[in-house]
Amino acid sequence: MTENPDLEGLAAELEGAAERLRAGDLEPGAAAELVDECARLASRAAAELDRAARAAEPSPGQDSLL
Repeated sequence: MTENPDLEGLAAELEGAAERLRAGDLEPGAAAELVDECARLASRAAAELDRAARAAEPSPGQDSLL
């Protein structure tokens, strides 16, 4: 699989957010905002994965060569 800088960046942001949440030193409101940001990042990552998967699939009506 080829590297995807956008997806890698989103994963890094999610990992950083998870570390901050695990640290447990955020106020409840800040933690809730960070959880919301994680949901947005996860949604963007899912969209990027879907886009990459669609780009890897042959177009309808085009058979792959053996």
